[in-house]
Amino acid sequence: MNEKMERRAFDLTGVEVRSDENKNIITGYAAEFDKLSVPLWGFREKIRKGAFQKSLETNTVKALWNHDTNLVLGSSKNGTLKLWEDDRGLRFELEPPNTTWGKDAMESIRRGDVDGVSFGFEVEKEEWDTTDPNSTIRTLVEVQLHEISPTPFPAYPQTSVGVRSARQVFEEFQSEQVPSSKYDLDIEIKKLKLLEVE
Repeated sequence: MNEKMERRAFDLTGVEVRSDENKNIITGYAAEFDKLSVPLWGFREKIRKGAFQKSLETNTVKALWNHDTNLVLGSSKNGTLKLWEDDRGLRFELEPPNTTWGKDAMESIRRGDVDGVSFGFEVEKEEWDTTDPNSTIRTLVEVQLHEISPTPFPAYPQTSVGVRSARQVFEEFQSEQVPSSKYDLDIEIKKLKLLEVE
């Protein structure tokens, strides 16, 4: 898996499970715009409207059962997974396969046993707001979407092999904020001393 890959999970909102013309359909939101995440490793996060748009036009996105690449629920390539942005967020319509895991997914979501959805992505553009030192905000401006996944645990994942954690993201951001030369460091020290005097 790509080392730049990240995953975020949300409560499965606006979910509907129905049968249309002998087809089983699951619909809902994989992400919501401008909604602050729970506190992560030193920051909170939100998604800007339009963040997925370019990716939706160019990428093949898969729907997986709990992130298992062996249990594919749908694909944007053949239309069994449809994704689009509306004013609220990233909406999906999924037609799971007539397989054991497809039927299990339908029933688990229908019963409410599975109440989360996660999406896997790589960041193309982001913005960091450090105005409030106690509440750093990361905004996802543009992402490459790779997969969405109904999951029983709608929480932010911990560090795992090949998947970047929120902690790694924040540590990288912090390392980029370090003054790049001794001259810059001297200026920062002088600024701190002036603040102490005040």
